[in-house]
Amino acid sequence: MNLPNTLTVGRIVISPLVALLPFANSWSLRLAAFALFIVVAVTDYWDGKLARSRNLVTRLGTLLDPLADKLLLLATFVPMFLLAGNGWDVSLVSPHQTPLVDGVLGPMQRDGIGAPAFPFVTPWGAIGLPWWILAIVLGRELLMTVFRQAAARRGVVIAAIGPAKVKTGFQWTWVGIAFFWFGAATLAAQERWTSVAWRAFAWFNGLAGVLTMTVAVALTLWSMWLYLRRYSGVFRG
Repeated sequence: MNLPNTLTVGRIVISPLVALLPFANSWSLRLAAFALFIVVAVTDYWDGKLARSRNLVTRLGTLLDPLADKLLLLATFVPMFLLAGNGWDVSLVSPHQTPLVDGVLGPMQRDGIGAPAFPFVTPWGAIGLPWWILAIVLGRELLMTVFRQAAARRGVVIAAIGPAKVKTGFQWTWVGIAFFWFGAATLAAQERWTSVAWRAFAWFNGLAGVLTMTVAVALTLWSMWLYLRRYSGVFRG
């Protein structure tokens, strides 16, 4: 097994930890999930780059790499959906509140089933991860997987296009911000931070998260439309 394939297998092994650690009621373990996610995301970039630059592309790698990508997608978006709050409720946090205390302010608000929720906190309120955004992201990946496989049976290889690559960059940035927030918000609630500096950081983090989420979702839809427009002719006739 060559180095790129070893890195890919490492991503597959680590991804379940990325999915499980955010559910531990510990700020340190949640930050550990963030650190592991960074490792996996960086490895995702380098294993493909090494395989292409060193001519180490193998059939095993071609099979394992998409599997690792889909596993990481599920390992990050399922915890985000369950922990970020699955709504878009700008009334959850007043702009004048400090998002700190369990059951009272912001990140430790509880969702409809009584589980702790850590939405992005902005000057206008709290924004979680609505189900329809999850459906767009996961649905697009499922559709493109089926679309690529069907095209491959007809002898057409669908390579990644520019907007899709940019989408991935924004998507992983959004995930990284969310995972870091889970740990930071847990620590803030535990220590009952109330400073202006903490509130400013929470708002900055929330705005960055919402911005990257919005751009990632827009590029998800845009890149999917480009793929379908460009390759739909493969299935005609």
